[in-house]
Amino acid sequence: MEPGNDTGISEFLLMGFSEEPQLQPLIFGTFLSMYLMTVFGNLLIILAISSDSQLHTLMYFFLANLSFVDICFTSTTVPKMLWNIQTQSKVITYADCITQIYFFILFGGLDMFLLTVMAYDRFVAICHPLHYMVIMNPRLCGLLVLGSWVLSALHSLSESLMVLPLSFCTVLEIPQFYCELNQIIQLACSDTFLNNMMVYFAEWLYQLAFPPRL
Repeated sequence: MEPGNDTGISEFLLMGFSEEPQLQPLIFGTFLSMYLMTVFGNLLIILAISSDSQLHTLMYFFLANLSFVDICFTSTTVPKMLWNIQTQSKVITYADCITQIYFFILFGGLDMFLLTVMAYDRFVAICHPLHYMVIMNPRLCGLLVLGSWVLSALHSLSESLMVLPLSFCTVLEIPQFYCELNQIIQLACSDTFLNNMMVYFAEWLYQLAFPPRL
């Protein structure tokens, strides 16, 4: 099929890990078991924290939020992949693809923000133990979590909205099991300069906030 310009596309094809029919049950079973362990493991953490009054501290408050975000992050991509394997379909609609991109970036960003907040919490606890309760008061912790949600939502919304004006070629195969932003941009036939700049800028901020350790 020759590439062409199509501004009214309605679906993409998620190619997944392998097209070999004999490997599909193995892939399905592996990812289903990993997904269930992730969901139930994090649910147990949330249940343990909520049911034990001794764990109603700031550190476990952050941990419960992180467990919730991990469940949401995993649920953004894996259920759709399992459904496609079960139905022997590779299709994801355009609207579902954009929605998946939005929530994938949202919860991925939240993971990083919450880990940063938890690192700051431990820094204060270790370096300023006598002033810990004064610095890390419930109001500040609530604002830190709320700020993480707002910043992640704004970043995710900006990235997703910039995909909407793009027109796409007629070859709409994504070599992933989910809609990945960079792959979507590469499929576009229209100018993607602003999209690429946004991705590079986000990556630069990530490297600035989380420098690699040697």
